[in-house]
Amino acid sequence: VVVDLTADHALTAVCSAGGRRHNPAWFTDASSLIIGPATPPSRPAPAVLSEDGGDVPDMSAWFGDDLTDPQLPTESTDSVPCHTNLAEATSLVVACWPLYRDEPTNRIRLARLLTACARLLLPGSCLVLVVTIPTTTTGGPEDFTPVATAAAAVGLGYLQHIVAVASDTDGDAFVYHVTDEELLTLTHQNDPRWAAAHLRVHADLLVFSPVAPHNRRRDGGDRRG
Repeated sequence: VVVDLTADHALTAVCSAGGRRHNPAWFTDASSLIIGPATPPSRPAPAVLSEDGGDVPDMSAWFGDDLTDPQLPTESTDSVPCHTNLAEATSLVVACWPLYRDEPTNRIRLARLLTACARLLLPGSCLVLVVTIPTTTTGGPEDFTPVATAAAAVGLGYLQHIVAVASDTDGDAFVYHVTDEELLTLTHQNDPRWAAAHLRVHADLLVFSPVAPHNRRRDGGDRRG
């Protein structure tokens, strides 16, 4: 199960392609978190015929006439958890950060999102916050310590910080071409317009995961902001 809080529910097609259950979600004007019903799976593409124009073989030609397996479990589907209830059945929650442009509303939504994730997420599952716009205007690195602290308060540990770089690659190396304007900038460091130049070429993804109960009270330097 994937709960998608991104703008325009950007994970819909990816979940369909990967065979994941996709549930769109959103915040109301009152900052209540709403999780919608599962998105219906997209219709599969028509079968592609072979290049020689032959028909697609009948399924029994591949698997035989009897497609059942006597070793399969006979558990009733009624006992499979979380057909409709997503509590402790969600593998991934993705949201864009900040959750709202106004900081007080952003804090309220964060608290409600984290509280919901503490109930939704399976052990080993993840909440991913995709930082879409800078929350600081100083040009330096952003401090996500308050987010990590709020997550820890509800039992979500700070797992990792993924940096998604938009750049060309040559093998295993990123390729960055310096423009003429940037070269001139380097030669005129006394220009106050370039006193704090910071080119944002990446997106930050903050990943949180439920912490085992015996580790929740553990203090130390494992969390990074």
